[in-house]
Formats: sequence, C-alpha cells, structure tokens
Amino acid sequence: MKMNFLLGISLYICLIVGCYASGEDIALDAKATLLHRIDSLNLLIYTCLLTLTVLTIWVFKHRRVSWLHETGLAVIYGLIVGAIIRYGASTNQVTYIDAMPAADSTYNLSVPPDMLRFHFPNKMETSAEGITVPNKTYAYSFRGEIVNVAQNEIDLKATFDPEIFFNIILPPIIFHAGYCLKRKYFFRNLGAILTFAMVGTALSALVIGSLMYGCVQLMPKSLAASFTFLDTLYFGALISPTDPLTVLAIFSQLKVDVNLYAMIFGESVLNDAVALVLSGAIQNYEKRYSNDGGFEITAFLGAIGDFIGIFSLSLLIGALMGCFTALMTKFTHVRDWPLLESALFVLMSYAAFLIAEVCELTGVVAVLFCGICQAHYTYNNLSADSRNRTKQLFELLNFLAENFIFTYIGVSMFTFPKHHFDPWFIIAGFITSTLGRAVNIYPLSFLLNLGRKPPIPMNFQHMLFFSGLRGAMSFALAIRNTVSEARQAMLTTTSLIVIATVVLQGGAATHALAYLRIPTGQGQNDENEALPYRDETPRSEGGEKARLARLWGAVDSKLLKPLLTHARPPLTDTLPAFFRPIARVLTTTRQYTQGENNLHRTDSDSDLCIDEPQPVPASIDPQLSYNVRNGFGNV
Repeated sequence: MKMNFLLGISLYICLIVGCYASGEDIALDAKATLLHRIDSLNLLIYTCLLTLTVLTIWVFKHRRVSWLHETGLAVIYGLIVGAIIRYGASTNQVTYIDAMPAADSTYNLSVPPDMLRFHFPNKMETSAEGITVPNKTYAYSFRGEIVNVAQNEIDLKATFDPEIFFNIILPPIIFHAGYCLKRKYFFRNLGAILTFAMVGTALSALVIGSLMYGCVQLMPKSLAASFTFLDTLYFGALISPTDPLTVLAIFSQLKVDVNLYAMIFGESVLNDAVALVLSGAIQNYEKRYSNDGGFEITAFLGAIGDFIGIFSLSLLIGALMGCFTALMTKFTHVRDWPLLESALFVLMSYAAFLIAEVCELTGVVAVLFCGICQAHYTYNNLSADSRNRTKQLFELLNFLAENFIFTYIGVSMFTFPKHHFDPWFIIAGFITSTLGRAVNIYPLSFLLNLGRKPPIPMNFQHMLFFSGLRGAMSFALAIRNTVSEARQAMLTTTSLIVIATVVLQGGAATHALAYLRIPTGQGQNDENEALPYRDETPRSEGGEKARLARLWGAVDSKLLKPLLTHARPPLTDTLPAFFRPIARVLTTTRQYTQGENNLHRTDSDSDLCIDEPQPVPASIDPQLSYNVRNGFGNV
C-alpha cells in the first residue's frame, strides 16, 4: 500500500513537471513563431519597396522622366516607410531585463563581451507541492550599445547587422564594377584615374578631416570633447569615396563622351577601395598611437605601410584568383556544362573576397581586381551561355543590392536607434565634403594637364566635381561602428549627405550637362569615336594611350593572354627558346589551329575576345578534330 502511494506521488510529480515543461515549450514556440513572422514582415517590406521602385522606374522611363533616378526613388520610398514603421508600427515592445556583471568578475569591462549567458534562478511552481523548476541558461549575442530600450520589435528587426553590408551586399556591387569596366578607356585614362582615386581621395580625406576638427572645436564642449583629430580624419576617409551611379546612368542614356565617363566611373570604382583601406590605416594608427602629446612619426609611418601593404596584397589576391579561374576554364572541359561553369565562376569570385577578409586584408579591393581579371581573361574562356549568364546575373545582383542599400538608408533614418542629430556638425559636414571634392578635382587636374595630351577641359573638371555623389561605401563604413557619440554623429551626417547628393545632384545631372555644354550623343560603345577635345597634331598609332597602358598592353598581349586564354600568338612564338617545353604544355591545340582571320571578335568594350571554335577541316586528324571542337588539348 505504501509502495503504491509513493508510486502515485511520483507519477503526480512527473505529470506536474511534464505539464510545466510542455507549457514552457509551447510559450517558446509561440515566441519563435512571432519572431519568424516579424522577420518575414521585415523582408516583405523591403521586397515591396524594391518592387515599387522597379515599377516607378518603368513609369519614369516610359514617360522619359530624367529628373529623378532609381536610387533617389529608393531613398524617398525608404524615408516614407521608415517614418511609418517608426510612428505607426506595432506597439509590441521588446522585453528586457537589467543585468549587471558580478562583483568578482575578472572580465575587462572596457570592451563588451561577445556573449552573455543568462541563468534563470530556481523558482517554485506551486508552494503546495514544493516542486523545483530546473535551471535554464540562455545565450545572448552582442549587438551593440542600446540607446533606446523602448524599441518595438519591428524597429529592432528593421535594423540589419552592419556586417551584412560588407559580407553579402557590397561584394556583388564591387565585383560588377570591375567585371563591367570599359577597360580600353580605363587604361587610356589610367593616369588621371589613379591620380583622382588614390592621391585625390587621400588629399580629400585630409582636408575634410582637418577642417572638421577645426569646426568641432568651435562647437559645444559636449560634442567637441567626444571628437579627436583621428575621429574627424576617419570621417574624412569615409565621406570621400564617390558613388555617381545616377550620373553614370544618365551619361549612358545621353551617350556622353567615353573619356569623361571612364574617368568618373574609374575613379568611383577605385576610390571605394582606397577609402576602405585608408580608414583601416587610420584605425591602425590609433592602435599604435601612444604619445599623448602630439604627432607620432613611428605610428604614422606604420599606418602608411599598412595602407600600401594591405592594398597591394589585396590586389594580388584578387588578381591571382581571377587568373587561377582563367586557367581552370582554359584547361578543363567545364565549359561543356555551362551551369557548372557559371557556378564555378561565381564561387571563385566570391572566394577572393573571403580569402582577403580571412587574411585581415580588404576584400573589397580583392573582389574588384578579381572582377577586372575575370572580365579580361576568364570571360574569353567561358561558353556563350556562361558569358550571358554571368553578365546578366551580376547586373541583376548589382541593381538589387544598390537599390536595397539606398532603401535601407532611407528606412534607417527613422528606425536605426543610434543616430545623433547635431545641426552644426551636419552643416559642417556638408560644407567640408564639398570643399574636399573641389580639392580632389581642380588642383590635381591642373597638375595632370601639365603633361597630359589632350588636357582635361574645364567643363569636364566641373562635371567631375559635380559627380561627387556619396553612396553605399560611405554609408557602410559609417554604420559599421556606432558605439560612441562621435561615430553616431558621423552616421547621421553621412546618411543625410548621401540622401541629399543622390536626390538633388543626381536629379540635376541632365541640367548640369546642358549648362556646362558637354557634348552628348557621342556613342559610348564606338571605340573609334573621335574625342571632341582631341588636339589634331599627328602621332603614331596608339600614341594617345598612356605610356603605362602601352607597356601593359605589350606584356598582356604577348604573355598573359596567351597563357590564360586561347589567344594568339601562342607562347611558343613569344617566349625565348629555352622556355619552349613549358610553352608547349601551356598552349592548347585551339591556339595552334584557329585561323588568323577568325582569331578575334570585338565585344561591347572593344576588348579582344576569342571566337567560338571554328570547324576543323576534314583532313585534320580525327582526335585533333575532337580536341579543337571542344577547345582543349595540348600539342
């Protein structure tokens, strides 16, 4: 009898504990379901915004509206939806508990921990039965400093982790810029592009940083105390890169001179990478800086070394990955399966970004130069299906990613909790960023024109200055760290500068072209189009190209293209005799057998690409005929 009583009590206790556990599981499932619904709603909001942007773009193109570009539309729609989310969304507040570190904690409290483990204390289910609920431990990841604890859950979910921008959204944008680069005019204007992108960006960052530091010292002490010179210099670095997507789209529609297009586009492609590396070098200087009394030459030289080393190694990784992909597509039969070929192309390109990031380099620089190498070499080895698929894929990804970022910029103006609106800092940011752009263009153009034939005319210089719109890179750098009040003020000012330049300057681009009397209808895809400002003095063939471009062209045509593609002349004709055994191994049958008359074709960039394999005469050996039809096989 006693045994049965004890057994009954045990079963009753198990039933109570099981019911409690079941109820707890149901509550957790309900919370997980709610979070899933909010995540889906958040993604649905951005999907609807992009859909609305696409439809409005179609209406604008149909009606030939040119005063507002798609990126401006995305920003405006984002602002509207952000205001709705902020002031009219769900009132379901985020639950929170105040937690303090234990008194005996040995953790360095100056840096927040990566994860918190929250232990629920023991508590009684009912005092009558005296049943003790087991301990529960939940882990919470670090998201950043909390400014407004009264956020609702939609506000919270509408804010993305900044690393998503760097690891997911930025890579296809940067790769597309390199993959679709007009390489002929890029190399023709290489000197000017490198000067504006590298020297100009560094000079602009220095000017903006110095002027902003002076302006901050005149502001209220509460804000001035939170800024150091390195902070304002970092702001100069993040606000210097340009994103003239709106202007370039109008240039393409109106067929503005290809050299002006190449300089603006080339500068914007490279200065994104330069600004990212420069901002990292400034942070490295701050880590090395130990003297409280002023400038430290050792840390400064170390920062310069970091800039040069990181940029060069990142470039090398991207170029090597592009060349490795070209070799894989040249010496394998993967082109027989275009889907696998395209997948390999995409994965190898993204791997360049990840390898650089893992090696503590800059993935943006790596993926940019990987894109350039993929376009220059690998593209020639791809099948026709893969060529079309990769071009269209990255064009689509670039369109969606660009518009998503500009939409998010608008939404985050209302939903992101770490904005700091200071009118004096914002006004100073607008003024100094304009002055920094002017210092980038006009003095450097003057120096370039001392040795440039033909020179850059003044109306082109004005258009280069006007095309200094800010965009995705500036915003991504600003939102990456918003812990301090200084960084929050930078984010707010950067967001406003991006919105103003994209909407106002982008919308006025057509009027600026007319006001500056820049010729249109020049035919951007016509490589033989004469430059409207070219001098008429005779010169040898190719004399208008930069010396660096001519030197590169010789190495490229005689060594790199025969090595990485099926281009002629083969390496057996261009390398010295003692390299001939290696040259035979690295030369395909296709390079030997394709006719000179059918050797090359011209793509939209007028870069030389290889034709599809030509029919092989019946007199050729059948096995050789098979190899040539498939584009592979060595002699």
